[in-house]
Amino acid sequence: MKDFFTFFALFSVATILFFLLRGLYLKNLSIQNKKNAVKNLKKQKTANGGLGFVRCPLCNTPLASGEDLFSRIFRPMTVSDQRMYVLGCPHCYSDKKNGIKRICPVCRKNVPVESYLIARLFNKTSDHKKHVIITGCPACCGPKKIDKYCLK
Repeated sequence: MKDFFTFFALFSVATILFFLLRGLYLKNLSIQNKKNAVKNLKKQKTANGGLGFVRCPLCNTPLASGEDLFSRIFRPMTVSDQRMYVLGCPHCYSDKKNGIKRICPVCRKNVPVESYLIARLFNKTSDHKKHVIITGCPACCGPKKIDKYCLK
């Protein structure tokens, strides 16, 4: 009987230690995942020379390294100034039920999932880089609006 209680006590202590060490390991793993998540975000130079995250213009969510915006580009790629529709990122365009608000950066109105942002894409020939300027949504820069910044 004495041996049974000794084995039971040792088994209990071993089980408690196992779950404590497992909990510490999982906590350390989650801390490492959070650190790696910040490292995997896309970065770009800001206007003042620092580094900032690349964000979706519709939902303002930071984009990870493998994530790109969904867009439609018009006219051939040889033209330096093109019209472009920005549909969104994987967070706000593909899933309609995630509850992320899509806001136009120009007029600050809500943009439905079926809608888009109108933008201008500039293809720089000297360094082969692309530059995008958002001109608005169809409500503030649509076909009935006459503005020098909106392409027709």
